[in-house]
Amino acid sequence: MSQELSQAALASVRIVLVAPAGPLNVGSVARVMKNFGLTQLVLVDSQCDPLGEEALQMAVHADDVLRAARRVETIPEALAGCQWAIATTARQRGFDAPLELPETALPALLLASSTAASSHAAILFGPEDRGLSNQELTYAQQFIKIPTDAGYSALNLAQAVAICCYELHRASLTPSPPQQNPQKALLNSPLSAKQTESADLKELEGYYQHLESVLLKVGYLYPHTAPSRMRKLRLLLHRAAPSSREVALLRGILRQMEWALSDSKKG
Repeated sequence: MSQELSQAALASVRIVLVAPAGPLNVGSVARVMKNFGLTQLVLVDSQCDPLGEEALQMAVHADDVLRAARRVETIPEALAGCQWAIATTARQRGFDAPLELPETALPALLLASSTAASSHAAILFGPEDRGLSNQELTYAQQFIKIPTDAGYSALNLAQAVAICCYELHRASLTPSPPQQNPQKALLNSPLSAKQTESADLKELEGYYQHLESVLLKVGYLYPHTAPSRMRKLRLLLHRAAPSSREVALLRGILRQMEWALSDSKKG
C-alpha cells in the first residue's frame, strides 16, 4: 500500500469510545492514535472532560487529536457516514456472531478503506467498567476479541485501543503483493466490492427502527422479546450488506404494511 493510500485509509477510521469515564484513559487514547497515524476520535456520552488537565497531560503532544474529537450523545450519531463498524468485546455474547482476531479483521478493514472512495469505518470500544453491552454491540457488523490470558482477560481501555491502532498501522506499512488483484483481496473483507456500495449505518439504523416499530404493531415482536429478536435480525441484514436502494426497497415494504394496517382499521 502506498504511503498516500495508507494515510488516507488510516484517516478514514474512527476510534469511538462509548461512555468513557477516565480522562487519563481518553488522553492516553489520543496519544496512541497519533503514534499510529489515526486522527478521528469520537466520544459517545462522555463521562469526563476530554480537554481537562489530566486528559491533556496524558495526551502529551496529541492534544490536537483531543481538541478535534467529536462529542455526541448516541452511537448512531458517532457512526453517521460510516459503512462498516467493528466492535470490541472480551467475551462471546448471547447471539451467533464470530469473534475475530484484530490482526485478521483490521487489516482487511484498512485495505477496503484504501480502495473504496469516501469509505468510512469505525471501531467501537466500551466503557472501562463493563465494556459494550449487547444492545451497543448490535450497532456493529463485525466483532473482534483481543486474545489475553484466561486468568485476567480485562484490558485497560487505552491498551485495547493501542493494540487495534498498532494493527491498523502495521497493515498500512505492509505492501500488497504485486500480483494481487485488489478486488480479489476484498472478497473476504467486510467491505467487499458489493459492500463498498452498501448503505451507510445511518440508513440501516433508520430501517431497523422502522422494522421494529412495524413488527411490534403486527404482534410479531413483544416489548419484552424485541431486543433479542432485533439483535438476530440486525446480524442477518449486516451479513447481506444491502445497498441504499435495497434499504429503500425494504422500507417501502414496511410503509405499505403500515398503510394496509391503517386501512384495515378504517374498514
